[in-house]
Amino acid sequence: MDISEKAFEAYIEDYLCNVHSYRFRTSKSKGKDSHYDKNLCLDWELLLEFITATQPDTWEKLTEQHGQATVRQKFLNRLNREIDRRGTLDVLRRGIKDYGCYFQLAYFAPVSTLNSEHQALYRKNILSAVRQCHYSAIETKDAIDLVLFLNGLPIFTIELKNKQTRQTVENAREQYKRDRDPKHEPLLQFKRSLAHFAVDDDEVWMTTRLEGKSTYFLPFNRGYNGAAGNPPNPNGYASAYLWEDVFSPDSVLDLIGNFIHLAVEDRNGTRREQLIFPRYHQRDTVKKLAAHAREYGTGQHYLIQHSAGSGKSNTIAWLAHRLAFLHNTENQRIFDSVIVITDRRVLDRQLQTTVRQFEQSPGSVVVIDKHSDQLVEALTIGSAIIVCTLQKFPVIVKKVNQLTGRHFAIIVDEAHSSQSGEASKSLKEVLRAQSLEEAEQLEAEASQTGEDLINQSLEARQKQPNLSFFAFTATPKQKTLEIFGQPQPDGSFQPFHLYTMQQAIEEGFILDVLQNYTTFETYFNLLKIAADDPRYEKGKAISLLRRYVELHQYTIARKTALMVEHFWENTRHQIPDESGNGQAKAMIVTRSRLHAVFYKQAFDDYLKQQSYPIKALVAFSGIVNYNNLDYTEAQMNGFSDKQTAEQFKKPEYRFLIVAEKFQTGFDQPLLHTMYVDKILSSVAAVQTLSRLNRTHPHKTETMVLDFANHVDDIQSAFKPYFEATILSKGTDPNKLYDLQAVLETFNLYTTEQVAEIAELYLRQGEKAAKLQPLLRVIVGRYAYIPDLEKRMEFKHRLRSFIQLYAFLSQVITFKDADLERLYLFARLLLRALPSESQKSSLNVAEYADLESYRIQKSFSGKISPKSGASQLDPFAELEPTELTDPEKVALSEIIADINRRFGTDFTEGDLIFFAELKTRLAANQSLQASARVNTRENVQLFHDALFDAVLQTMIDSNFEMFKRINDNEEFGRLVREKIFGQVYQEIIKKMRLR
Repeated sequence: MDISEKAFEAYIEDYLCNVHSYRFRTSKSKGKDSHYDKNLCLDWELLLEFITATQPDTWEKLTEQHGQATVRQKFLNRLNREIDRRGTLDVLRRGIKDYGCYFQLAYFAPVSTLNSEHQALYRKNILSAVRQCHYSAIETKDAIDLVLFLNGLPIFTIELKNKQTRQTVENAREQYKRDRDPKHEPLLQFKRSLAHFAVDDDEVWMTTRLEGKSTYFLPFNRGYNGAAGNPPNPNGYASAYLWEDVFSPDSVLDLIGNFIHLAVEDRNGTRREQLIFPRYHQRDTVKKLAAHAREYGTGQHYLIQHSAGSGKSNTIAWLAHRLAFLHNTENQRIFDSVIVITDRRVLDRQLQTTVRQFEQSPGSVVVIDKHSDQLVEALTIGSAIIVCTLQKFPVIVKKVNQLTGRHFAIIVDEAHSSQSGEASKSLKEVLRAQSLEEAEQLEAEASQTGEDLINQSLEARQKQPNLSFFAFTATPKQKTLEIFGQPQPDGSFQPFHLYTMQQAIEEGFILDVLQNYTTFETYFNLLKIAADDPRYEKGKAISLLRRYVELHQYTIARKTALMVEHFWENTRHQIPDESGNGQAKAMIVTRSRLHAVFYKQAFDDYLKQQSYPIKALVAFSGIVNYNNLDYTEAQMNGFSDKQTAEQFKKPEYRFLIVAEKFQTGFDQPLLHTMYVDKILSSVAAVQTLSRLNRTHPHKTETMVLDFANHVDDIQSAFKPYFEATILSKGTDPNKLYDLQAVLETFNLYTTEQVAEIAELYLRQGEKAAKLQPLLRVIVGRYAYIPDLEKRMEFKHRLRSFIQLYAFLSQVITFKDADLERLYLFARLLLRALPSESQKSSLNVAEYADLESYRIQKSFSGKISPKSGASQLDPFAELEPTELTDPEKVALSEIIADINRRFGTDFTEGDLIFFAELKTRLAANQSLQASARVNTRENVQLFHDALFDAVLQTMIDSNFEMFKRINDNEEFGRLVREKIFGQVYQEIIKKMRLR
């Protein structure tokens, strides 16, 4: 058996020629009339064969212009100039003009079979292959293993390696970088050949631009078991899909006609072009979705689970354009319009740009960036592709019921809860009109019965025969899986297409954010300062006291110092620019908007104190009111909140402090470190931490310092999304009847009341004058239930029914008007029921104070989600909270309990030392005098100088603490700040009493 590289070449050539009908060609000169021109990079013989076979009259006209003797060379020269100016891709797609004659250089597959002439021209395309292509007129011995041509124009070059000869795909990549000079060789110049492939027995890598040592290759592999690479091929090479599938004539012409794209970006006046070639999973996704839609038509749901780093925006753009012109076997257009929806406004701009850039037919893409009327117009005229946000749909529900007989493809980016409840229902109602007969019914709506209205509402919730949903997400929840996933014979649900986080990491498209993960435990002691010992509900008191600790100025200051110093020592030098200066940035994830405000203030103060030449920005929504002062993102940053993301790109801004903002959909490759001070779970953990995973040429790692979560929790959060996510089984719809029966046992309403209220709501909406009186009757009965536990149970069951029905109505295959009525009724009743919550009267600021606090590292290393597909459980009713009398205990016991759990390592002697130090400072007459006439900042300067003098007098009372304060700069600074706060507060209090 011949295992040489030449045998590998011959095997591939034989397959291309015998199976795919490629023409075998040679690049070696055979006299003056060789058919391959190295300077023009053209197989002129096949080019002219294609031209004369498909456009004989035009060629004859050009021959009359140039003359028989010179027409060939003049045409070839003209073609070469156009390729130099526009690139091979544009020339193949749009052809060229020469002396008033227009020539097409390729014919692409028609969208339907109606045009037999176009079909015949498509079949006349000529694909050819040249082994050992001697491409260089300078280094005549240099040859590329395989070059593919379309109608005489080079499209792909391939370097082959055989592992049996101890050569791998890495050697092929290095050969391109080292020996294939694009500067002096036309064939290798950007936009001449469309892609360059490095191939061995097992793997395929490709690039669209050769740049010597800077050449960047992308994997073009299928993936295997949720990871990188390719699955074993029992019939041959693992990389055989390249020549068996990708290089088939239909596939090559599809790639050139519909996939490969020249993206042009203008940055600060500099034009940068990038030739985008689809990665394997992108091409596979689009082709499989289109094939399924062509076979099964509209009314389908698809879930595409693609990790961050999958190139999702490009995949969505390719899919949108493919679906917009997709025809079925009867040559009918399947979708009247394709609507691309995102519920994240930050990404919406990126998605709009991407979809628009892929546009080949001018005017086929409409971006809804103004008002609802713009969307109505786009839908009415049947715009091919419409890009908008989900938020715009409910506004126009009542305006578009005239869209009868239309079919729509809905591509949803990051489909989560927004597509599993009322927002999805509104969207479906907008696009609902299934038939012309229904249009007549809509015109006669006034004569409809309540039953008709209920049925319409039911239809809007279930799968619609005129709508197909294509849902893209990296982190599908169980609801998303059941609504959009593919049902399996065993009752489980799986994504239609999968590109895992593990594969994205292994292929280098994202970084592993769990690679360097450090968790911290916080320890603290609380001191009861109340004279008496009141009793409180233990659970609520502990929660409020813990919140008090986390919002305490000393706690924020301590963490701020740790974060900034860690950044200064470990992060700021990361991701160096061309001059070697670090560009790395960090994100601080906070528990609340008030935490974000406090952290912003603390960061500003600390950075100023340390004279560090870097700044922090804050990001949160709305207005935060604290101590009768209002704080906004714009006010704290000094510019509009719309500019925050753009300003963060500036080199001086290295910290971004966030509260429920920029935790999803925020793409900043310079983010290197994340400081987490918020409990994260499930999808939120994955989405938040994934802000770090964006790649950068000089970014090799990320770092997380977590003050709020445990290692096991983060590992569990990532596990379902690291590989495949599968829903174990569907939700049992009979649970709805169980809940309906339980609700009826409370005897608060009758079936007739439910029907009356539901139908009144459907006819007149929530503003119907008669609704409130009808609801008040039922609310009155609820209020007369003497047992609080019974009232809470009813409210819980009512809420469970609403949540379960809102979800199940998307997936059930039957209709039940009684359930729909009960759902509409339940939503209205729940809003009308009085609140039963009991606010705790505990004010921790009055009764407790923070005595000591420390932070201790608890884990540092890599967190590895276990391999294997992870199953999610089906949607279930929330378990009711156990309603028992809350345990009330003395405040001193609560504080003692907290201190046992979170206590510091300070000894009793340490605490006595601090108390004595504070007493001596507070009694100092000079410090008191300073406080009477100076600002707090100036008083603190005097205090810090006095602190060292007083500390010196106490050296004998606790030498270890004295030494710790002096030797540990950070610890000493925080002790000064803590004691100053208490001393200053005591002095001011005495001044007020006087």
